Amino acid sequence: MASVIPASRPRVRFAPSPTGFLHVGGARTALFNWLYAKKFDGDFLLRIEDTDRQRSTDESTRAIFEGLEWLGLTWDEDVVYQGANVQRHHADAHRLLESGAAYRDFTPAAEIERLRAEAEARGEAFRFDRALADLSDAEIAERLARHEPYAIRFRVPEGTTEWDDLVHGRIAFPNKDIEDFVILRSDGTPVYNMAVVSDDIAMGITLVMRGDDHISNTPKQILLYRALSATVPQFGHVPMIHGTDGKKLSKRHGATAVGDYQHQGLLPQAMLNFLALLGWSTGDDVEVMTLPQLIEKFRVEGLQKKAAVFDTKKLEWMNGQHLALIPIDELAALMTPLMEKAGLASADDLRARHEWFCGVLELLRVRARLLDEIVDQAKPFFTEFVEYDADAVSKQWRDAAATADILEATHDRLAAVSTWEPAAMEEALRALAEERGISGGKIFQPLRVALVGLTVSPGIFDVLQYVGRERSLARIAAAVRYLKNG
Repeated sequence: MASVIPASRPRVRFAPSPTGFLHVGGARTALFNWLYAKKFDGDFLLRIEDTDRQRSTDESTRAIFEGLEWLGLTWDEDVVYQGANVQRHHADAHRLLESGAAYRDFTPAAEIERLRAEAEARGEAFRFDRALADLSDAEIAERLARHEPYAIRFRVPEGTTEWDDLVHGRIAFPNKDIEDFVILRSDGTPVYNMAVVSDDIAMGITLVMRGDDHISNTPKQILLYRALSATVPQFGHVPMIHGTDGKKLSKRHGATAVGDYQHQGLLPQAMLNFLALLGWSTGDDVEVMTLPQLIEKFRVEGLQKKAAVFDTKKLEWMNGQHLALIPIDELAALMTPLMEKAGLASADDLRARHEWFCGVLELLRVRARLLDEIVDQAKPFFTEFVEYDADAVSKQWRDAAATADILEATHDRLAAVSTWEPAAMEEALRALAEERGISGGKIFQPLRVALVGLTVSPGIFDVLQYVGRERSLARIAAAVRYLKNG
């Protein structure tokens, strides 16, 4: 199905508040906006909504930048900081005041709280009564002369506010259900809806795509656009993300910050692929996609209404799929600092043995879902000797004397092999098994424990090849000594 093409060059934005780390829900919203911009040759803009000075931090702002950069969701223009535009927000609020679309409210905060408490006591929702602020021009002038503080409230007109949502279709709100809302507090600071509309107008935003928890804000914002004689952008509200228990995603479900997954060994392309499928469908059975494929397949018609489920197991599976697809040199570059951090090898050593290192990674990546798992599985290829897993010993070395005898014979056959290559080693050990009248597994499984300390590994002859002749023979000899000495 062909996608709806915007009439003009689209300008979309991601507008997080720097009050915490980049949440996976925010990253998903950023991705949808970014994909839309790339699909239709538009602009993806970043705005940091830092007007809450008490909760906004530089650390959170850096975390947002780092998370987006790790994912590759780069923005097309300078970052906009909402806090730097308060004067414009203030001016736009006063424009509404001057046009009659808004009015001054001198009602003391204590009075508002009293009325709210009374309404709650009656079991009713508090709703501001416009009559509370209905003062004559003379009274207003008198209060202004006394420098009494006032808030500015938007005068909600009669009628209905509706829009065609990209995700949900036609949405309508009766204006009678929207109270006259504050757009500028008595201390002169703008309220969220005022600041957002003022900034989106100034940035030329043509589509606001965000979480559907913002649907209730949208009619207020549309009213503000119209009152400011500005073009109303399109709106699209994507579904919330839930945990596997069906509840809103939170820390109780595990990691929710993008940075956590970065440090757990996930590939950014896998994270993007996974996030894209949370609330969006390609319309076919394809799940594993590169970023260019995501852009090519992206259609707003594929955005779904129902809540998406964040399944960590599915994310790890997706990462495993991308581990298998990534060019081996690129994987080697990613793994090098991790190998250094684990104390297994230096960058210089890995560069000197690049071909060998890539060979090891080829063996391991098909068995791993995370980069950290590759590090763990790589240890036997770097260490001089290995530790034996207790379960592996009890399972494969149960009869110590018989196992020592088989491993001694295995050592001798391998030592006599002229070329240290899988085919030659397999031929020698299968001949040994035939001579002894046993299956190949009776040799290969005890040998695997001797080489890597575990019951699982890549193919045993590949392990022998990449561990190397001298180190392999030394490990087999060490295993024989272990078995004989108890």
